[in-house]
Amino acid sequence: MARPATKEVKLRSGFYIEVRQKGAPKGIKIRRDTYAEIQRAIKQYENAYSVHYIGEVRKGKIQPAKSK
Repeated sequence: MARPATKEVKLRSGFYIEVRQKGAPKGIKIRRDTYAEIQRAIKQYENAYSVHYIGEVRKGKIQPAKSK
């Protein structure tokens, strides 16, 4: 068996949500280019999965949410 990877995963620029089975501890990250696309993805997955909006990533870092 090989050793597990220790290098941190770099996130591409875009908008991210995390989708997981209801009650599961871990999920998968889904990336979309625009905010409108991520809103459509949230509506698509919210009936069958637990969806958590992560935010926008720029240059590998998660940007803080802007208050409106």
